[in-house]
Amino acid sequence: MTNELAAYAAHSSTSRGRLHQDDETAYRNEYQRDRDRIIHSAAFRRLEYKTQVFVNHEGDMFRTRLTHSIEVAQIGRTIARALRVNEDLTEAICLAHDLGHTPFGHAGQDALNNCMCDYGGFEHNLQSLRIVDLLEQRYASFPGLNLTFETREGILKHCSKNNAVDLGEIGQRFLNNEKPGLEAQIANIADEIAYNNHDVDDGLRAELLDIEQIRECELFETHYDRVKQQWPDLANGRLRNEIVRKMINHLVSDLIRTSEKLIEEVNPSDIDSVRTCGKTLVKMSDSTDKMHKALKKFLRANLYQHERVKNMADQAKETVSYLFTAYMENYELLTSELQATIKESSGNDDGLSIARKIADYIAGMTDRFALSEYERIKQILS
Repeated sequence: MTNELAAYAAHSSTSRGRLHQDDETAYRNEYQRDRDRIIHSAAFRRLEYKTQVFVNHEGDMFRTRLTHSIEVAQIGRTIARALRVNEDLTEAICLAHDLGHTPFGHAGQDALNNCMCDYGGFEHNLQSLRIVDLLEQRYASFPGLNLTFETREGILKHCSKNNAVDLGEIGQRFLNNEKPGLEAQIANIADEIAYNNHDVDDGLRAELLDIEQIRECELFETHYDRVKQQWPDLANGRLRNEIVRKMINHLVSDLIRTSEKLIEEVNPSDIDSVRTCGKTLVKMSDSTDKMHKALKKFLRANLYQHERVKNMADQAKETVSYLFTAYMENYELLTSELQATIKESSGNDDGLSIARKIADYIAGMTDRFALSEYERIKQILS
C-alpha cells in the first residue's frame, strides 16, 4: 500500500492556516503540531478522569474519555491510511473531539445545558472548539491552541445554523450545507465504532449486560458464532475480547471498502471537491450500517438505561446543577482568578458572560473534582 497522500486528502502545505500568525517548525508538519498541542493541553489530560459510561471511581478497568479518545484515534488512523488521506490530521481531530465534554459524560452535559438555557445553552461539541480557540492558556502570543482550520473543522462535527452564523469561516459549511474533509468524516465514524463496541466490552465487564442478552444483535451474534466455532472452550473474558475485536475489524473493513467505492465514483480532485460534492463519502454499506445501528439501539435500551447507570446519571445531574446554582449565587465560592475576571466584567454585564465563565469552569472539571466541590460547598452553605 502506498503512503502517498491522495489528491483529495488534506495536505499540510495547502492548509487554510491558523487564526493567529505562528512560527513554522522544521521537523513537524502543521497537523503534527496540532496533534502535539492537543496532547500537551490541560483539557486533554483531564479526560483521564471524565466519564465515558461509568464514573471514574466505579472501577479502574472501565474506559474514560481519555482512553476512548486514544481508541478513536487508533481506528481513525487505520481508516485514513487505507483511504490515503492525512493520518496526522485524522489523529488530531480524534484526540480533540471530546475535549469539551463535562464531567459525568452526557448526563453532565444535559444538566449544564439546562442550567444555561437562559444564557445560550451548552453543547460539548461547541465547547471543544471554544477550548482550542480560547480557553487553553499555554502560549504567550495567542489564546487557545491556535490549531489549523482543518483540525477545527473536524472538531466541529455539528452545529445549528444560529450558532454557525456567529462562528465565521469555521461555521460556513453548516450554512452552505457542505461536508467537511475526509479526515473529519473518518474521525466522526471512528468515534461511533469505538464507543459502540467498547461500551459492549465495559457493559459485559461490569456485568450490566450478559453475552446471551447481546446475542439478539446480529453483529454480535455473527462473531459470537465464529469465535465459538473456532475456540469452543474460550473463557468469558477472552471470548468477550475476541468478539469485540472481530466486530471492530468487520465494521472498519466494510467501511474502507464502501468508502473506496464512493470516493472512486465521485473522484474528487481536492479537499474542496470533497466538501462540495453533496454527500458523505466515508460510510459503511447499508447492511453493515443497519447492524451497527441495531447494536447502538440495544445499548441505549439495555446499558445506558440500566438502573445502575441511571442512578449515576441522576447523581451527576444533581451535582452539576447544584454547582452552577451555587456559583451563580455565591461568586466567592469560585477560584480567586475566576472571581477577578467576573469582577472585571460585572459592571456592564447582563449575566450571560458570567454564566458562560461558570459553565466553562464546571465543564472543565473532572468527575472526582466536581464531586469534591459538591461536598465542599454543601458544608459551607449548610
